[in-house]
Amino acid sequence: MKILICISVVPDTTTNIRFKEQNTSLDTAGIQWIINPWDELALTRALEIREQPDSGITQISVVHVGGKEADAVIQKALAVGADSAYRVNVIPSDSFETASQLLEVVTKENFDLVIAGHDSADYNGSAVGEMLAELLGWTSFSSVSSLAVKGDTVSLQRESDLGTETIVAKSPSVISIQKGIARDPRIPSLRGIMTARTKPLNTIEPVASQVYTRFVSFANPAPRLKCKMVDPLNTVELVSLLRNEANVL
Repeated sequence: MKILICISVVPDTTTNIRFKEQNTSLDTAGIQWIINPWDELALTRALEIREQPDSGITQISVVHVGGKEADAVIQKALAVGADSAYRVNVIPSDSFETASQLLEVVTKENFDLVIAGHDSADYNGSAVGEMLAELLGWTSFSSVSSLAVKGDTVSLQRESDLGTETIVAKSPSVISIQKGIARDPRIPSLRGIMTARTKPLNTIEPVASQVYTRFVSFANPAPRLKCKMVDPLNTVELVSLLRNEANVL
């Protein structure tokens, strides 16, 4: 089985986000880019499964749709154990364009299973995996918190308000994973970093794609209010603040 992990490259969570051009685009100057945490856990779980003798996994690759500034981050995915990488050389305008570019990679390289993070830490779209599955005509599963692979069979679990749902299905399929799929992301070893330099990072030119979404403007969230300390015995003031300022009563 050949598995493809979709990698989104996002700003580090400590990054001070700024916008430019009248708040119509992200100011990328000085940003430290990282693998989207959901995608990093997806890669970790795929590597864990391959280590099991009966998994049947022959190849684990990663793919990213974006510019060359992501190459250094993609190299980390190779360093922790991915066999090869693909980068579609285009800055996507929306989730549909991203899914359309991924479609070409999946079909041309004959992957059997696609795993993506349920969400991304930048746009929080939660759409690419499901869109890709629809374009491929494959079965899709979202919010997956447990995954096992044996041959062409995938066993997965999803958490809901009603309990845990267990599903067994055949590949090909697209799986969007949730946090909990793996405990901790893997850290590249020195040997892994050196080996990654010999692994292929294939740059692919984009195909024509329809764009359905246009971002008009961005805005930072309102700053947090200053913390107010209240004497624990002064319940009158506490109730007044909760009612008149916090608006929770």
